[in-house]
Amino acid sequence: MQTRLHLPATFDSTLRAYLQLAKLRIVALLLFTTLAAMVVAAKGAALSPLILCATLVGGALAASGASALNQYIERDLDARMARTKHRPVPSGRIAPADALLFGLAALAWAALLLGTLVNWLTAFLALFGAVYYVGIYTLLLKRRTPLNIVIGGGAGAVPVLVGWAAATGQLPLESFVLFAIILFWTPPHSWALALYINADYENADIPMLPVICGAQATHVQIVWYSANLVILTLVPPLLGMSGAFYVACALALGGGLLWHAVKLLHAADSATAWRTYKYSSAYLALLFLSMMLDTTLFPLT
Repeated sequence: MQTRLHLPATFDSTLRAYLQLAKLRIVALLLFTTLAAMVVAAKGAALSPLILCATLVGGALAASGASALNQYIERDLDARMARTKHRPVPSGRIAPADALLFGLAALAWAALLLGTLVNWLTAFLALFGAVYYVGIYTLLLKRRTPLNIVIGGGAGAVPVLVGWAAATGQLPLESFVLFAIILFWTPPHSWALALYINADYENADIPMLPVICGAQATHVQIVWYSANLVILTLVPPLLGMSGAFYVACALALGGGLLWHAVKLLHAADSATAWRTYKYSSAYLALLFLSMMLDTTLFPLT
């Protein structure tokens, strides 16, 4: 692998590089699901401002640290892919050792903050999510099996457990329903992107589903997972977690997801794959927003 020169940088450019290393857009979605889980778990009761802030800051540190460690480990893959070759480590803006230290430090601060200001169950779950992402997904699964997303998707679902534990100190069945929703959302979301950038994954020898099984099989799996996801999103009201407002939103959003999935099955082109990917991103955010609004506007008694 070609070694890139690490050029002198200004404070602003260095800050931008570290913010990019943290993958703030992904962190924002993870924090949003964490917040939603806290609101739903509280069942309309006011959340402690200290616990709320500490959970979100600690969650951001944990997610950022895991992202940095992922990019440290995958710097060789990132350098070979058009989508990722401009990331801070392969582009030479951040030295690999610095990315490693940043990731470890962020995780350490996350554990300390969550453990001392929230509770140690929350701290454990945040670190578990990072280990899941870095250890299980990045190191064990991503380069070895097309099931990498199916199994590894649990890492992105851990933040809802973090949020629930932060709000209540417990992990009841309801928290795992939210976990399962994100677990089933991850494959169609990630595979739609994989279809769009399939050549990148082929060049990097990453066994994503479209690379190993082909586009048509991936389209079918996206429809299957989307259908099961829509069914799963109707479980929360059965457990008393939400009401009619959420059900209406879940059905409308789910209908849109299924429409995109079926259209992709028939169109089978990269433009439709990209639109499916973008919609799935908005879908998850809007689904959890509707759950929060249902809880705060129409608290269940």
